[in-house]
Amino acid sequence: MSGDHHTDATTARRVRRLETLLEEKGLITGERLDEAIDAFLAESSPANGARVVARAWTDDAYRARLLADGTAAVQELGHMEGSYQRLRVVENTESVHNVIVCTLCSCYPLRLLGPSPSWYKSEAYRSRVVREPRAVLREFGLTLPDSVDVVVWDSSAETRYMVLPRRPQATEGLDEEELAALVTRNALIGTAPL
Repeated sequence: MSGDHHTDATTARRVRRLETLLEEKGLITGERLDEAIDAFLAESSPANGARVVARAWTDDAYRARLLADGTAAVQELGHMEGSYQRLRVVENTESVHNVIVCTLCSCYPLRLLGPSPSWYKSEAYRSRVVREPRAVLREFGLTLPDSVDVVVWDSSAETRYMVLPRRPQATEGLDEEELAALVTRNALIGTAPL
């Protein structure tokens, strides 16, 4: 799936113009802006989402809070502090498989999943996963039985989504760190099993 270069270029121009305005108004220096962006990205990783998932797998009370109010639950673990977006966590079960997309652009819980993969931003993924989710999932190597419903969640500027994957079998003896090591970014998006 190829990226939408026109949208990326338009966004890049807008971001650069905003940076220039902030610098011209004396609100921030270019150096300080770079430091802030670097700090933000340094704290953005799929390992954060994996730790959230591992906690949910080992702590039923936390799992319930995560599903009820994802934003508050991940803030308990030090993620999404100061974020203006709402996080909604959707749980995969034996009968339901969730997958996330942003059909308008590429809204994505960056702090929990790290920088988004290029295919997530592509027009092909954004349009097709809504129309034919099973076919797209098969392209990722994930074939689901017909008995499993596939639910596609469309992120927005206000609401981001993260999938709570099913805990793999035979992992009862693993601690949170070992469980977190099993979780992949694609599983948090819903395009891969564990």
